[in-house]
Amino acid sequence: MKYSKIDHSIFWPSVIITVLLTLTLVMFQESAGPVLTNILNDLTYRLDWAFEFLTVGLFILLLWLVFGRFGKVKMGDPDDRPEFSRFSWGGMLFCASMGTSIMFWSIVEPLYYYTGPPFGIEGKSTKAAEWAVAYGLFHWGISAWALYALPAVVIAYSFFVRKDPSLKISSACRGILGKHADGWLGKVIDILVIWSMIGGLSTSLGLGVPMVSHVSAELLGIEPSLPLSIAIIVVWTIIFTASSYLGLYKGIRKLSDWNIYIAIALAVFVLITGPTLFILTYFTDSLGLMLNNFMRMSLYTDPINQGGFPQAWTVFYWAWFAATAPFIGLFVARISKGRTIREMITNILLWGSFGSFLYFAVFGGYAIDLELGNAGALTSVLAESEPQVIVEVLKSLPFSTFVMIFFTILGFIFLATSLDSATYVISGVATTDLQEGEEPARWQRLLWGIILSALAISLTIVGGLNVVQTSSVLVSVPVLIMYVLLAASLVKWLKEREQPVKE
Repeated sequence: MKYSKIDHSIFWPSVIITVLLTLTLVMFQESAGPVLTNILNDLTYRLDWAFEFLTVGLFILLLWLVFGRFGKVKMGDPDDRPEFSRFSWGGMLFCASMGTSIMFWSIVEPLYYYTGPPFGIEGKSTKAAEWAVAYGLFHWGISAWALYALPAVVIAYSFFVRKDPSLKISSACRGILGKHADGWLGKVIDILVIWSMIGGLSTSLGLGVPMVSHVSAELLGIEPSLPLSIAIIVVWTIIFTASSYLGLYKGIRKLSDWNIYIAIALAVFVLITGPTLFILTYFTDSLGLMLNNFMRMSLYTDPINQGGFPQAWTVFYWAWFAATAPFIGLFVARISKGRTIREMITNILLWGSFGSFLYFAVFGGYAIDLELGNAGALTSVLAESEPQVIVEVLKSLPFSTFVMIFFTILGFIFLATSLDSATYVISGVATTDLQEGEEPARWQRLLWGIILSALAISLTIVGGLNVVQTSSVLVSVPVLIMYVLLAASLVKWLKEREQPVKE
């Protein structure tokens, strides 16, 4: 395996900005936190229409690509074959995208919707229960994956079809930016992408560490503590740096495969041992409710009552997913050689939605069944501690000790696959030319793993994860413009492809 050299104009500014900005946010988090939160709230209320139109527009564009004449365009040469099996490919894209977030929110989110439902519905009512899982399916379904799919397709086209030896967002915007993609504007785009990745990982750590810490503490019969959280981060660091060091083929792919096996096995176990019939019928009803109201939910802004539900949930999710989409797009693009545009889009949308639907159907349905069977059993705990809700749900299952052990293992592997994918992609962005068959330098992947680990431990100690997460979501504002550049570049390239070559 060949390794490429670093791009000093991106690598060093990214390292310096990451360290300095993180230190600044942590040192002044008491004053910076409220300011960033207010900016984020202002953003979700003022740009709610923009994020919602963006998401719907992307879905329409993707449908045009799938069913149009460009759907057969292959990422690579005509005789190129996919590097990974469909299972490994789907597993890597899902694990890199969702990580521990799906484990956490598939249980907690429906309970929030049950207590604070949309459309002015009364909390904890029968109607609120009907919408609880339906909105989870919507937020983590096709719309979310549409935000991930477009960057992946454009970057893959730039890398494998146009043979641009740069696995960067700036290169994917070259169709519109032209020579500016290699100038200061392109550097700024790539550095912003790296910061959005740091924030996305802070989100994963902010959810994953307390969740696994609470479950581990329950298993060990101790109280969740800071040393336990640090120990969890250290173990995670060993797993994901080893996987990233081994590379895409020997490390990340195998870790993702095992992740999917365990995730499916755990979901099937809960489905069989839990209220099977209720879970199946509840999911069916929730899916129908979501599909029947898809456009209403997609463009819901609540301007009259101003209850804040779409801004706090839908718009925030679209902003969060948009901020992390460049990272997902870069990684998915790198593993998609030999696949057509149609195949990429349909599989990203379907693989991603299927995995999300499975967990919301099983764990979300199970949590709602527990709450309905014993009013306040989970919602009262939710008011005190979100991670403890996870523990209470797992404790209610048969063979709860074994379930918690597998859940903990799955949490470790899920976050490790997200982190090793991230270190691989960050290294790719900070690399000069990355030809086919080459990988970013091992020492750089290891270095980013150490930096991310050090940041995670520091932020956990001082409690600055939320501040970094909030700051990264603000990156979604320039990302709105990036989506336009990506879409325009792809359409321009595809149309140029159809024009006959002049002799």
